[in-house]
Amino acid sequence: MKHLLLSLFLIPFFSMAQSSFEKAEQLFEQENFGNAKLLFEKYLETHPDNRKTIEYLGDIAGYHKNWNAAMDYYEQLVDFDDTNANYHFKYGGALGMKALSISKIRAATYIGDIKEHFEAAASLDSQHIEARWALVEFYIQLPGIIGGSEAKSIKYANQLLEISPVDGYLANGYIAEYSDRPDDAEAFYKKAIAVGGSPHTYEKLSEHYEKNNEPAKAIETAKKSLEIHKRNSLNYQIGKVAAQYNLDAALGIKCLQAYIKNHSVRDGVPKDWAYLRLAQIYKNLGNKQEAIEWIDKALVSRSDFKEAITEKEEIQSL
Repeated sequence: MKHLLLSLFLIPFFSMAQSSFEKAEQLFEQENFGNAKLLFEKYLETHPDNRKTIEYLGDIAGYHKNWNAAMDYYEQLVDFDDTNANYHFKYGGALGMKALSISKIRAATYIGDIKEHFEAAASLDSQHIEARWALVEFYIQLPGIIGGSEAKSIKYANQLLEISPVDGYLANGYIAEYSDRPDDAEAFYKKAIAVGGSPHTYEKLSEHYEKNNEPAKAIETAKKSLEIHKRNSLNYQIGKVAAQYNLDAALGIKCLQAYIKNHSVRDGVPKDWAYLRLAQIYKNLGNKQEAIEWIDKALVSRSDFKEAITEKEEIQSL
């Protein structure tokens, strides 16, 4: 009887603990990170070795750019299980973001640990795409005097090529772009489109053309992507390039108006930026009245819109 009563007492207690963790997970999935953090911290008090809770808290700290806390949580996970590739990857990532937030002299002291944990993740998991991407960026961005190496960066890009051809081509394109080899970058991005064809592959090629002062090619690439993927965000990208480079005003106006009409928060860029781009296009056309109407609409939407304030001054000087 004594054991039965004890069991009856523990069952609801266990259920409450379980539901508390599950509620925290639900809040995390809903991106309600503040309340999720409170519940996870409370749960951790009674379950100090629960790795998933520690990982969630590390992820929340990272989301809030609290790199010291993220590093602490992920280091605990590595200490718990040194054979877990994802723990090493997340710890290396937190170390890397911390290094970017401090002086270059202090950041140099983190380099060895960042390299160690990213390479551990790649070694432990032959299919870990994110770790290899991190190593591509790590080695290409790091100065040669402290361990940077294009050859090592290419090594991991080629490993990506075996795991995921589209990632491999994108990574090699990134390296070529960083190393000022625009023709090679273009070729790799085109290969990524050929094997993947995702919106991201088209976006990388279009951005490449913009950076290399080939706006007509940038617009043409974005148009092809829009025809295939029907993403509203591409309407803005086309309009932006048309406005900035004074190209194909009719297409730019059409795309920006479509962007405004179909806009949702998922598109990323607020509508007031589309208003500004329309004002720029009409300014390019010499239509001062229409330009003023659109720039005023941008400022009604956001009165402290600095770029719109500057643009209005330019329009008024016509």
